[in-house]
Amino acid sequence: MLGVDSCLAEVMAIPGALDAMLVDHTSGMAVAFSNSSGMDADRSAAALTEALRATTDGLARTCPGDVVRIDDMLVTTDKGHHLLRLMETVFEGPLVLYVRLDLDRSNIALARHRLQSISSRLTT
Repeated sequence: MLGVDSCLAEVMAIPGALDAMLVDHTSGMAVAFSNSSGMDADRSAAALTEALRATTDGLARTCPGDVVRIDDMLVTTDKGHHLLRLMETVFEGPLVLYVRLDLDRSNIALARHRLQSISSRLTT
């Protein structure tokens, strides 16, 4: 099983990674975060949680009667890529692994693959 500190270190080793955070999806609180850009981790974690909830709600409304389960979510802005990986854990509840990637130096497919691998080792 991968520890939280090792997990964030591996996420930050993804080419183009600028920030990383582990978020408790239930409470919207930051469990752990990299401190590379000086972001407000608590406010960012709460906002990311709300974005995920809104996305889940919107998708559930477009697929009535179906169970909607998001594996990961990608948002691309003019400043970079934001990748979120949702995980069911052996801890108290679901966690979200978040990484902000440089627009020019990152490879989204590689980042998604690495986050999937890291998250699976964190949850086992």
